Order: sequence, then C-alpha cells, then structure tokens
Amino acid sequence: MGIKALATAVALGVLAWASAANAEDKGTIGIAMPTKSSARWIADGDNMVKTLQAKGYKTDLQYADNDIPTQLSQVENMITKGEKVLVIAAIDGTTLSDALQKAADAGIKVVSYDRLIVGSKNVDYYATFDNFQVGVQQATTIVHGLGLDAGKTGPFNVELFGGSADDNNAFFFYNGAMSVLQPLIDKGTLVVQSKQMGMDKVATLRWEAATAQSRMENLLSAYYTKKHVDAVLSPYDGLSIGIISALKSVGYGTSGTAMPVISGQDAEIPSVKSIMAHEQYSTIFKDTRELAKVAANMVDAVISGKQPEINDTKTYNNKVKIVPSYLLKPVPVMAENVNSALVDTGYYKADQLK
Repeated sequence: MGIKALATAVALGVLAWASAANAEDKGTIGIAMPTKSSARWIADGDNMVKTLQAKGYKTDLQYADNDIPTQLSQVENMITKGEKVLVIAAIDGTTLSDALQKAADAGIKVVSYDRLIVGSKNVDYYATFDNFQVGVQQATTIVHGLGLDAGKTGPFNVELFGGSADDNNAFFFYNGAMSVLQPLIDKGTLVVQSKQMGMDKVATLRWEAATAQSRMENLLSAYYTKKHVDAVLSPYDGLSIGIISALKSVGYGTSGTAMPVISGQDAEIPSVKSIMAHEQYSTIFKDTRELAKVAANMVDAVISGKQPEINDTKTYNNKVKIVPSYLLKPVPVMAENVNSALVDTGYYKADQLK
C-alpha cells in the first residue's frame, strides 16, 4: 500500500472511529412503556427504538405488563443507570412523582409519552395526539353511523364506556365525546337507558376488554331484554372487541338484530378487520410512527440544548404545571377509508387486513 493510500485508510479509520465515538457519546434513552398486551404499545416501543437509534442513541426499552410497581422500578433503574432522557408512557400517571424528582436531581429530563404524567413539576415535555379531538371524532362517527347527520331523528339508545380512570387521556376522550353527545342526550335524540354517565360510572380499569365485556353483558341483561342498543361509545379497540363479544352472545349481528354503531381507537388489526366485516363501526387512527418522531425530536433537542418544537402551551395541566406539548392530529377510520388511511400510508400491508 502506498503512502497516499495508507494515509487515506488511516483517515477513514479515524473518521469511522470518531463517528462511532460520537454515536456512543449521545448516550442511552430510557423508554418506559405500559404493556405488550396492546398491539399499539408494541408499535410505539418499536418505533421509538427505531427512530432514536437512527439519530445515534442507544435505547433501553422496558414494558411493565400494566403493573405499576414494575414500571416504577424500571424507571428508578433507568435513573440509577444515568440514562440521558426518559420517555415514559405511564400506567398510572399519578404514581411517579418521587421517581421523577430523583430524575430531576440527576439532571435527567422527562418526556411524557401519549399519557400525561400528573402531579409532578418534573415533566418537561409531552408528546401526544389531540385527545379531546379523539373523543369528538368517536362521537361524530356515532352520529354519522346512526344517520343523525342525514336527517334521522331517533330516539336511539346509546351506552357509554370510558377508559381507565388512572389514565389522564381517558377523561379527554370522554369529555370530547360528550361535547358532541350530551346535547343530543339533552334533546332526547339519544337515550342512555342505564342512566350510567360520567367517568365515575363508565370507566374501565386498565382498559381491560374482559371488564368491558362483563359490563356490556350486565347492561344488556338489565336494560335491553326488550329494547335494542343502537350505539355504544367505546374509547378503545380492545374494549370494542369485548363489547362486540357480549352483543354477539345475545344475538346482535344476526339477520334479525342489527349490530349497534360502535366506536373505537388505535386501529388495531382485529378491530380493523371487524370494521371491514361491518361489526365495529369506526376506530381512530393515531400514527405511532409520527408520535415516535415527535418524541425523538424532543429528546434530541433537549440533549442538544435546543428548544423542542411545541404547538400547545395551554391544554395540558398536570395539576402542578402546564406541560409544553406537541399534539398530533388523529384520523377517524370507517369501512370506506380503511385502505386510504391505513394501507396507502404504509401503516399496514393489505395482507395484514385479510
């Protein structure tokens, strides 16, 4: 090898070493996700890892199986290991205050991911979707499915389901939906036969499908032996699947008994298939690829000493402070736009929905 070639090789080697060193110097980002029992959280975790690693960071992705002490322990271990930034999708947004104080004391910034962490001043940024709008869209698809926007007048029977009361988002979903449904209930266009309204009555702990199925079964036996359920507000696809199971068990979805208009959220594959089969009526698509990009950009900005991109400084009060947030736009999905919303965008392959 000539001197010139040797010098070039050495230079390239130095550059490669420097590049590797720089990537290593960027450090490790802790990612705390709630559970693998929901396909969306698996997608969130995978997208966060992929996006951060592409930016040169190492990642420490942990799932807590919806167990609060497990997630708390995972977060505390991330702090002990000195990870640069924590990205946390909390199981219970009220239980992390002491851990986040330790993070702040160690100079570790915190990005609250999708679910707002409440009761702590040490939540630096929040990456999420416009959760009130999610609820508005869910209710609007119910109005559309019942034909109220096409001149039908009802009355129609509706039952309401909420998410887990320890998830701050559940209140935004419910309040957004009720901003559309409550005026119709007040007019008598929609009737809640059970009279079960308000998150204190309709919440579903841990977003469990089995809990929603059991409650739907109880509603049917108590209030609908001689009446028909025309619509069900469901805030999440997993709950919708449980609700549908309860309805099918008493004959809904047969030729003589129409399936109610049922909403959902997260565009999980079983529910998308259910929509295509005209069982579940709608879901709300939240593109986790875009949410991961927003959260990763927040991380990168924080570590670089820059100001992360923010588009909301008013909405999300975590009971201690207004948390600077970036809100993404959700997309309602019904049978007619499954392909354009989910396949054409590359989120799913067509074969996955067969």
